[in-house]
Amino acid sequence: MKINTKFLGEVEVNENDIITFEYGMPGFPDLHKFILLPLDADLPLAVLQSSEQVEIGFVVAYPFAFKKDYAFDISEEDKEDLKIEKEEDVIAYSILTLKDTFPESTLNLLAPVVINANKKLGKQIVLQDSSMYPLKYPIGALEGSAK
Repeated sequence: MKINTKFLGEVEVNENDIITFEYGMPGFPDLHKFILLPLDADLPLAVLQSSEQVEIGFVVAYPFAFKKDYAFDISEEDKEDLKIEKEEDVIAYSILTLKDTFPESTLNLLAPVVINANKKLGKQIVLQDSSMYPLKYPIGALEGSAK
């Protein structure tokens, strides 16, 4: 199927790749269907695009590429919501706020977007220990596994 996107124009997507966010995203509780669209195979970035509303798309980044010691626990409730059976099924992204130059951009490490890639379920989780990671982590240069 074809969808219009905020950043990439019209793209062809596989309906089986659509990720359901049962509770929507913070600020967008009525939007439940999103798809991950890679930006560049060499970059740890993608677009999390609503398949329901073209204007809603978020640039997301693989946070471990920018903060190699990033780690968090997923609550039992969130594991249940996402139907997580194996750790290998989980992919985490952080929403990127783009600035004038890329190294000035920031990642939201406080509220990762967690996706069960196997079940195609997603949820943005606000971490309980807000002192552990900032809402606006300056990315600077790559330091993690995507270097």
